Amino acid sequence: IEKYGRKRVAQIVTFGTMAPKMAVKDVARVQKLPLSESDRLTKLIPDKIENKKGQTPFEWLYATQSEFAAERESENKTIRDTLLYAEKLEGSVRQTGVHACGVIIGKDDLEKFAPIATAKDADLNVVQFEGKFVESVGLIKMDFLGLKTLSIIKDALENIRRTTGRVIDIDAIPLDDKKTYELFSRGDTTGVFQFESPGMKKHLRALKPTRLEDLIAMNALYRPGPMDKIPNFIARKQGKEVITYDFPEMEKYLADTYGITVYQEQVMLLSQLLAGFTGGEADTLRKAMGKKQKAVLDKMKPKFIEGAVERGHDVPTLEKIWGEWEAFASYAFNKSHATCYAYVAYQTAYLKAHYPAEFMAALLSRNLSNMDKLSVFMDECRKMRLSVLGPDVNKSIHTFSADKEGNIRFGLAGIKGVGEAVVMELVEERERGGEFIDVYDFMERINFQAVNRKCVENMALAGAFDSILGFHRSKLFATDLRDPGALPYLDALLRYGSKFQSDKNNAQQSLFGGEVDTSVQRPVVPIVNEWSKLETLAREREMTGMYLSSHPLDDHKIVMRLVCTHQLTQFANLTTLKDQEFTIAGMVTKVTNLMTKEGKPYGRFVLEDYSGEYEFMMWSKEYEQFRPYLFENYCLLIRGSVRERAYRPGEMEVRITSMGQLGDMQDELIKFVFVNIGVDELDEAFVKDFSKKMKQSKGTTPLRIRLSDPQNEVAVDLLPKKLKVKVDQSLLDWLDEKGLRYSLGK
Repeated sequence: IEKYGRKRVAQIVTFGTMAPKMAVKDVARVQKLPLSESDRLTKLIPDKIENKKGQTPFEWLYATQSEFAAERESENKTIRDTLLYAEKLEGSVRQTGVHACGVIIGKDDLEKFAPIATAKDADLNVVQFEGKFVESVGLIKMDFLGLKTLSIIKDALENIRRTTGRVIDIDAIPLDDKKTYELFSRGDTTGVFQFESPGMKKHLRALKPTRLEDLIAMNALYRPGPMDKIPNFIARKQGKEVITYDFPEMEKYLADTYGITVYQEQVMLLSQLLAGFTGGEADTLRKAMGKKQKAVLDKMKPKFIEGAVERGHDVPTLEKIWGEWEAFASYAFNKSHATCYAYVAYQTAYLKAHYPAEFMAALLSRNLSNMDKLSVFMDECRKMRLSVLGPDVNKSIHTFSADKEGNIRFGLAGIKGVGEAVVMELVEERERGGEFIDVYDFMERINFQAVNRKCVENMALAGAFDSILGFHRSKLFATDLRDPGALPYLDALLRYGSKFQSDKNNAQQSLFGGEVDTSVQRPVVPIVNEWSKLETLAREREMTGMYLSSHPLDDHKIVMRLVCTHQLTQFANLTTLKDQEFTIAGMVTKVTNLMTKEGKPYGRFVLEDYSGEYEFMMWSKEYEQFRPYLFENYCLLIRGSVRERAYRPGEMEVRITSMGQLGDMQDELIKFVFVNIGVDELDEAFVKDFSKKMKQSKGTTPLRIRLSDPQNEVAVDLLPKKLKVKVDQSLLDWLDEKGLRYSLGK
């Protein structure tokens, strides 16, 4: 704006159309359908609609979502009308918005080229033609792309400065860092810009990149079309396939990509090298190929062949090259774009490899509002053996942060109802007067004008006071059993803090000054029944959106590790599980019992594991068979399969064959623990350590030990009859830490 003037710069309008969910909601409101019914109908519509060409979204819904289709025949006329009108309105323009990154810069005032408007969510004027039309009126569209990844990098650098004191210039990091390429080669790229998908991880493990050029090429190749070239690219990189060139001079521009044409720039440069095209002609060729302008290509082909023949190249090979370019160019990527993205990806991977806690803290902070992504990144932290600690009034800042020990700390602003202003107040008080000694000290010092009761309550439920309490957080919300008429302990504490501060202020403002009256009675910790672990975790999750101090499934982690074949996030796309048997485990978080028109019971339930959740549908016989297990907070082990629905080709369904409570499974599945110890590991310190740990882990499962000497190919099995252990995560973590091989046997 400063350079060209306000009237010559504008953003671009976008038109938001009505998707099925929005259409149903809007029509339901006008039809005065009860909100509960409107919500029920919209919940029957999946977030992802996969309608085929020529099929409307509603046609797809009626064909694939039986529950939703049944609502068309509902006895309630308002519901039938709502769906009828919603189907007609779907696809209509509902509102306007502003293009995320498109900016128009004109040589003259833009109102001479297009209608201009203002928009409430943009500072600039807005051109009222959509992006695809602006070029036709003589305007040029620039894309100024704002990437969240750049903010993540900035946050990570600040975290590193805070924990280590190092100030890193991210634009000066070495581009040949071994640790970073090892991370790419392992496929540990969750959270790494552009390299996160399972398919990309698989290809990275096969490719084992060793230079930035490999990452640039993978960024360009991993998209529909050029993806077919990835196996050849990997084979040539690994030396398993011979690198060939149609003409020797082509090596000049194709060496970096092992003889495979990957980028638009390569087509441009090769057309100049082989046929003598000018720079302008080469760019015209690129545009024509990218936009499939057959008339332009047909016109340029003779010139290409003619120019290349003049330079001594044979026609059959030139025809082959031109044919490959025509097929390739419609999806070709420009190297400049791929390079920028690969460079940013390299920077994020460098930070993840060298400063894992600081990087993951930044990643979590920038995805606070996206629970699906947050759970994926929390899972990644567990895989990286990073501890994500709960919120703490003495340690947390407003977002996720890293500490000097390499742990990640949950941010206070992530707690429901706790705003940034409250957190700033707490952090400032901490910096002024030091960490809070106990809950009384907190109440005596905190500014009650900034921090209200609800904030304190929510922080307590999330566990933010655990480090200064000395007792279970549930006592804050209870009334002493010895005095049923007393205030809940939290209210008594707040009243105490308010009185203490009031007396302190009065003493300071009195004519003669004086000491603070410390005779204000501190409330006594009540004697009450504490919450169960499950109730504590449920309230914690309600406040933070996730389980932090532990997970309800932690007690069953070993069984899940032994028998589960799939995670629940894999059920998001049932097509990928077609004809597969599965064993899954999780906790029931929601049960809906329903009845068909014929009076037959059916229902659905939501199961949640460490990776996410999935809603299962159960009909008649299946529902009746497993109904005894369908209660909230039940931890279940479920076996079944994914099959194509009868009479509906292409549509998948989940069939459950068995169900049982996880708590009953461990003794049945684990009959003994088998530990393999190499003789070279045996010394006095190890024996003491091992004996101590086994005594601490006393339980009911027999322990079997094999002493092995691989060098001399000798092994001895020891079966100490009296030595029985408790198989829990603590024992397995210890065995892992010591590098001991073990197995859990039936």
